[in-house]
Amino acid sequence: MVSSSHEALHRIFQKDPALLTRALQGVLRIPFPEPREFAAMNVDLTEIEPVERRVDTLLRAETDEGAYLLVVESQGDIDKRKRGSWPYYLSYLHEKYRCEPVLIVITQSHATARWAAEPIHLGVRGCPSLTVRPFVLGPDNVPVIVDEREAERDVPLAVLSAMTHGRGPQAAAILENLATALRTIDPDSAAVFVQFVDSCLADRQAQQMWRDLMTAIQYFWRHPLAEQVRDEGREEGREEGRAEGWSAAILRTLHRRQIDVPADVRDRILASTDIDELGTWLDRSYEIADARELFTEGP
Repeated sequence: MVSSSHEALHRIFQKDPALLTRALQGVLRIPFPEPREFAAMNVDLTEIEPVERRVDTLLRAETDEGAYLLVVESQGDIDKRKRGSWPYYLSYLHEKYRCEPVLIVITQSHATARWAAEPIHLGVRGCPSLTVRPFVLGPDNVPVIVDEREAERDVPLAVLSAMTHGRGPQAAAILENLATALRTIDPDSAAVFVQFVDSCLADRQAQQMWRDLMTAIQYFWRHPLAEQVRDEGREEGREEGRAEGWSAAILRTLHRRQIDVPADVRDRILASTDIDELGTWLDRSYEIADARELFTEGP
């Protein structure tokens, strides 16, 4: 189970390596060749000497131009030691595998993104022997995906958007549209993405909103994260809170679909504490044209 934003921010590329290519080409505008296949590699760069060095994620991408090693580093805060270790990683990998290494840094912080993007020069000032230029994915360039159809076209990119911008003012819109988009992919992949997003939401209110939205997705409750949520619910007596989360999800869906909700319909939704009933209403909320049809059996 993913337990931190640091882990989630690089493991999403293990889950969907092609997302890394799309980020390089579409977000960073780097003419990276289209890979034919990917292979996960050992992230341990420790040598015989007792000095442990590990990258976060390491992928081998086979292209028509040859093989590339994609080094993904998840960076929370500024760490000046990386100015030495990152060049080491690239040099070591190039020497060991004779493939071109590419360094991609991903972060949720504007300040860290600016710092990480600075070229690393080693050698004589103004005439370095070695220059390393990290490619950075962060809140300044990862797209803010608040359109439902855009989220459905590229769910992994929408997940990356939620993970990167989960602290920002548009977090609510991003999460709502992502929740809808997750319904369009296979449940097992969606359950993993759910966990990635949850791990990256440092804002407690945004995280609670995300978990409320996820109660509407039945397969979520088979995921290990669900057990954590259930335990928290039992500890805090939040059965009523779960019902409120379902009710809020129904109303948000109707609002997003621009369906008018009369006062009596809203009151009935908010008054219900039956999770099965609320789940049925939520499913209908994606299809009906009139709010009162929530309570009417379909043909």
